[in-house]
Amino acid sequence: MTFDDLGLSPELLRAIGDVGYTKPTPIQSQAIPIVLMGRDVLGCAQTGTGKTASFTLPMIEILAAGRAKARMPRSLILEPTRELAAQVAENFELYGKYHKLNMALLIGGESFTDQEKRLDRGVDVLIATPGRLIDLFERGKILMSDVRTLVIDEADRMLDMGFIPDVERIVSLLPKIRQTLFFSATMPPEIRRLADAFLMNPKEITVAPPASPATTVTQGIAIVDEREKREALRRLIGTEQIKNALIFCNRKRDVDILHKSLTRHGFSAAALHGDLSQSMRTETLEKFKRDEITLLVASDVAARGLDIIALSHVFNFDVPIHAEDYVHRIGRTGRAGREGRAFTLATPSDGKFVEAINALIGKEIPRIEIEGMDSLEFEEGDDRRRRGRRSSQKKAATSEKPKRRSEKAAKDDALPAAPAEDAATAAPEKRTRRQPARDKATSDRSPKQEAKQQEAKQQEAKQRETKQRDRRGRRTEDDNDTPVLAFGDHMPNFLRRSVRAYLPERKAADARKTA
Repeated sequence: MTFDDLGLSPELLRAIGDVGYTKPTPIQSQAIPIVLMGRDVLGCAQTGTGKTASFTLPMIEILAAGRAKARMPRSLILEPTRELAAQVAENFELYGKYHKLNMALLIGGESFTDQEKRLDRGVDVLIATPGRLIDLFERGKILMSDVRTLVIDEADRMLDMGFIPDVERIVSLLPKIRQTLFFSATMPPEIRRLADAFLMNPKEITVAPPASPATTVTQGIAIVDEREKREALRRLIGTEQIKNALIFCNRKRDVDILHKSLTRHGFSAAALHGDLSQSMRTETLEKFKRDEITLLVASDVAARGLDIIALSHVFNFDVPIHAEDYVHRIGRTGRAGREGRAFTLATPSDGKFVEAINALIGKEIPRIEIEGMDSLEFEEGDDRRRRGRRSSQKKAATSEKPKRRSEKAAKDDALPAAPAEDAATAAPEKRTRRQPARDKATSDRSPKQEAKQQEAKQQEAKQRETKQRDRRGRRTEDDNDTPVLAFGDHMPNFLRRSVRAYLPERKAADARKTA
C-alpha cells in the first residue's frame, strides 16, 4: 500500500513526496481512512510508529475546506510536553505547506502577547499543552465552541504527569458533537475509562510496539555498584568514539546531579527535563542538534519526541522501569540504516527490570566489562523476597527471647527454697538499712517540740483551707441566710447581690429623720 491508496489530495501527496515517504506505516494505513470518514478513533501506539502523521495528514485534508474565525480554533491537539507539541507543529508545517492553514502553538515559557495575536488572526489548528490552554481560556482570549476535531495524544503520559483533570475540564468546554482522536501507548483502566467518556462508537486501532530494536544497534549492559555508576559512565564514555549521545535517567533530580558531575569532569554536557524554562530547553536542543553539545542528559518525558537521525550513542544511566521504554530509548540511535551503540548501567538490585527487558526483546542483553571496575552479579529474587527473609529472621530472633527467659526461670525454680526463718529475718534487715535515720530524727525531739510541730501543721492546714474557700467565694456573705434580691433563678450567681434585712431600729431612725 502507498499513500496514493489512502484517498489524500494531490497537495498532500506532493508534500509527502517532498519529505521522501512512499509507504505508510501500519497505524497510518489503518487510521487515515477512518479519520477521513469522520469517525472517532481509539489508537494504541507508541511514539516512533508514525502516529503523528496518522492524524495530521487527514486533519489537513479535512480543514482544507473552511475558514477560521478570530479566537475560535477549528481543531485542537493536546500534548503532554512542550517538545511533543513543537514536533507536531513541525509536522503540520511540513505536510501543510501547500495549504493555506493557520496554526498556533500554545506552550508554556513563551509570551502571552504573541500567542494572543495568533489567536486573533484566526486559527485552523491549535496545538497546546493543557496548562497554557486553560490559562488563556481563563483570560478570555480563546473560545472553544467552534472546535470540531479533538486530538488527545500520549494520554498515558498525561496520566503520569497529572494532566487528566485539566484534560477533562477542557473536554467539557468543547461542543458535544465533534470528532475525537484518542492515542495512548498503553491502555490501563484509567485511560480506558477516559476513552469511554470522550469517544462515541470509536474504531479501535492497535499497533504492537516494536519488540526489538534495530539490528544496527549494538547493545551492552554492565552491572556495577550504585556508588560507582558515575565513574563507570565516565570510563565507558572514554572508551567510545562518541559524536553525540543521549544519557537517560529515571528522575529529574538524577539528571541535574549527573549533568553537574559530567561538567565538573570536563565533558561537554547539558541537561534536559521538565523543570527547565522553555527558552532554555529550546536553546539546549538546538545546540545539541548543531553538535555544540556532545552529551545530553535527559529524562524520558523531556526526551520524548526527539528525532535526531545521526545520534551515535545512547546510555541508560538508570535501567528503565518499563521494558517498553528501553526499546524506545535505544531506538533513538541506529536510524535510517546507520550504526548505533547503546549501553546500560545496572545495579545488582535491577535484576527484575533487566529480566523484563530480555523477555520483551526476546534475547539477553550482552554483558560488558568496564576497564578498571569490578563486574558484579544480579541479586537473586526481588526486594520483596529479601524483605521476607529479613522479617523471618527477625521473627526467629524475637521468638528466642521468651525461650531464654523461660530457661532462666526454670533454673531459678530448680534452686532450693529458702527456709521460713531466713525469709522472716531477711525482711527486717532490708527495713533496718533506712530506719536508723528516721529513728535518730525522732529520738532528738522532745514531747513539747512534737506538740508544737503538730499544732503548726494544723494551723497550716486551716490556712490552706481558708484560702481555698476564699478563692472559690464560699467564705462570703452568701453563706448567711440573708435574703437575696435577684431577677429569678435563671440569673447567674455573679449577678446576685446579698442585701441585709431592713431592721426595725433603722426603720425608726429613718422615720425620725423624715419627721
